Amino acid sequence: MLDKDKFRQAFLEEAREILLELESSLLALNDNRGDNELVGRAFRALHTIKGSGAMFGFDELAAFSHNLENAFDEVRNGRLQVTSELINLSLAALDQIKAMLDEAAGGVGASVAASAEILAKLRQLTGKPGTHAAAAAPSPPSAPLAAASGATRDWQIRFCPGADLMRTGTNPLLLLRELRQLGSLRIKASMAAIPPLGELDPERCYISWEMVLSTSAPREAISDVFIFVADCCELTIEPATAPAIELTAKRTAEATTAPTTAPTTEITTQPAAGPALSPAAAESKTPNPKSPPWGRRASDTPDNASSIRVPAAKLDQFVNLVGELVTVQARLVEIAARREDPDVVAVSEEIERLTSALRENSISIRMLPIRATFERFRRLVHDLARDLHKEVELTIEGADTELDKSVIDQLNDPLMHLIRNSMDHGIEPPETRLAASKRRSATIHLSARHSGDSVLISVADDGGGIDAEAVRNRAIEKGLVATDAVLTEAQIFAFILAPGFSTARQVTDVSGRGVGMDVVRRSVEALRGTIDIASKSGNGTSVTLRLPLTLAIIDGLLVRVGHAYFVLPLAATLECIELTRQDIERANGKHVANVRGEIIPYIRLREYFNIQVERPEREQIMVAETEDGRYGFVVDQVLGDHQTVIKNLGRFYRHVHLVSGATILGNGTVALILDPHRLVRDAIRTMALARGPLGARANVRAAAPRPRAPDVAAQGMPAPSVAAEIRACS
Repeated sequence: MLDKDKFRQAFLEEAREILLELESSLLALNDNRGDNELVGRAFRALHTIKGSGAMFGFDELAAFSHNLENAFDEVRNGRLQVTSELINLSLAALDQIKAMLDEAAGGVGASVAASAEILAKLRQLTGKPGTHAAAAAPSPPSAPLAAASGATRDWQIRFCPGADLMRTGTNPLLLLRELRQLGSLRIKASMAAIPPLGELDPERCYISWEMVLSTSAPREAISDVFIFVADCCELTIEPATAPAIELTAKRTAEATTAPTTAPTTEITTQPAAGPALSPAAAESKTPNPKSPPWGRRASDTPDNASSIRVPAAKLDQFVNLVGELVTVQARLVEIAARREDPDVVAVSEEIERLTSALRENSISIRMLPIRATFERFRRLVHDLARDLHKEVELTIEGADTELDKSVIDQLNDPLMHLIRNSMDHGIEPPETRLAASKRRSATIHLSARHSGDSVLISVADDGGGIDAEAVRNRAIEKGLVATDAVLTEAQIFAFILAPGFSTARQVTDVSGRGVGMDVVRRSVEALRGTIDIASKSGNGTSVTLRLPLTLAIIDGLLVRVGHAYFVLPLAATLECIELTRQDIERANGKHVANVRGEIIPYIRLREYFNIQVERPEREQIMVAETEDGRYGFVVDQVLGDHQTVIKNLGRFYRHVHLVSGATILGNGTVALILDPHRLVRDAIRTMALARGPLGARANVRAAAPRPRAPDVAAQGMPAPSVAAEIRACS
């Protein structure tokens, strides 16, 4: 029973993945209604769900899917056209199947009335009676699925199952019953390969079948019956010749008088007839409860599986253990450096090499393409466009970009709110777009790309853009800014992310309460990311999220300032140059450095964090690439590369956005992981305040940003000894 429950759970998980593929196919079919490949994809997805559901006792789910499958079989055979009504009805049926899966997993029960309503509309659309739930179970229906109005032809089929067919959970009896639903079927079962009783393996199928099927269904419909066993059996489907038909009929007549011990058994079936298979075949009716789910092929058995399904919790635990191992390995390196024992050093270097490889592999396992997250928004765009009476097309770019699974899991809500805002506020009705010389159909573009140690995810539309003046006026109304304040466009757009802020004067079902963008801000900040909003009136809006690739372990550069240690992300660091007193004098004391003819402004971490220690004769400038260009960070000493296990700073420091977290060094010291992008942004903001009319920061040099410790303390980080304070709180 435990094995059966495990496989039922596997079916539920795989069914949700299949439904995602089905939803994508339906939405693509809505835009390309003549694409037979999309019709085939939808049909195969429904066929898989129906077969798998019947195998594991989900009879209502299988019957419901069976009716929808029949509709797409009509489309595939050219007897039903793809219409908006069919697409919308199919999407509603897909939602109902999801509800049935949730009910099977212990969730809220699916509405029986909703299922009946969908099936009634489906019968009205196709003009065919629905199929009762029992039809999806092993017992045969009273009429063939593909009763067609076209010409009937005969097909000669040879089905020889592989040795492991029954071990994969496939029941040949069900396959033949499903094949019989396509028309009139004559079967000849060969039992010549059955060995003596002492050599017989009860889990192996020794019987093969030769059949003649009279049907109007196409060859593809016959192939679909064997879609899950095609790789583990011998199967031929050919147009039947007259001699073959006569020979089958002759053998059928002989089989009626043949003894029961004959090596072959011939059976002729009609669509309305009950099951009449050979006794040997009937023995395989009950599936092996220890066998894998329906549709899993012999090549996917545990002995030679090419991939396995692992719960996310186990994967997170594995990465956490690797992180602890990295910390212990750092301690070993520290001990080896102090003892100067060649044997200990050799062991330390070997463990460091293995730990590094293990770390890279553990992180790569958690990296997943963002395609599935992007694809699920096609349905959102489709439904909102229908409700808002707008025409919108969703385009996707960079769907194969990989992110940490923990990042992807938290992206759904912010992206959903961004798309809803674009649909409701940004994109105009078709008539307004035509009047503005735009295409009637608007576009929302989802894109993702790597940028150093981060990934940039953008949601862009070609709508009316953001009215900066309206945002500014709304901010003044809410008391967020003074009436005479001089603001840049970026500062004005930043108000959109404030809690409860909205320029909409009327609340709708989609937006207007000022909650959505606040959710976006909170979610992105929780991921240690940043948001950039760009818009041009009349030409659309683009919102870009900069997110870290992983939230677990990163490659960093360990630096020291006085007695405090910091880590800079290695991917953002370009180079390290020396800063002498002579260099400072040549710059007239301004915080800039000449790097091969390029003027690079820099930030002194000593002054930034108000670390009160004597400055060394020679310092180091770490040049990093940020969103605002190249900036330098002045430190006392660069200690080298460091595999950094990211630790959360805790709730006390939840408002500190200038650091990404902390890590524990080999000697037990806590080092802060700096966020170069936010440090520079805060420095630029501080410099702008210093130039303001109040002159509160007049001591900050205008040549380059140099924020002081009170800025840091205001965000929740105490001064002067930041690392010591955090270490005390740990």
